[in-house]
Amino acid sequence: MDEVLVGPCGIFCGDCEYLGESCAGCGLVEGKPFWTRDVEMAICPLYDCSVRNKRLEHCGLCEELPCELFRGFHDPALSPEEAERSVRERVDALHDRREMGTAAWLERKRR
Repeated sequence: MDEVLVGPCGIFCGDCEYLGESCAGCGLVEGKPFWTRDVEMAICPLYDCSVRNKRLEHCGLCEELPCELFRGFHDPALSPEEAERSVRERVDALHDRREMGTAAWLERKRR
C-alpha cells in the first residue's frame, strides 16, 4: 500500500468505494479528491491546513487535534450521531498513526 492512499484526516483511501475510477487517493491528488468539485472547493480544507499550511504529514501531528475545523468537517449526508462517530474514529486512527508511524499503520491496514 502506498502512502498516497493515506489522507491527513485519518481516512485510509484504500477503504474508499470511490478509489480508482473517481479518485486516485488524497495524497496523489494533493488534497483535491473528486468531491471537492461537487462542493465547489479548490482543495480539502483539512489537507490544506495540515499539509500545505502547517507542513505536517497528517492532522494527528497537530497539537490542536481535534480542532473546530476537524470536528466540523465531515460528510454532510451523515446524521449528527454518525458525524460525531466519524470524527472520533478519525481522531483515534490519527492518534494510532502518530504513535506507530505511517508505515506501521499502513502495515496494520494490510491485515
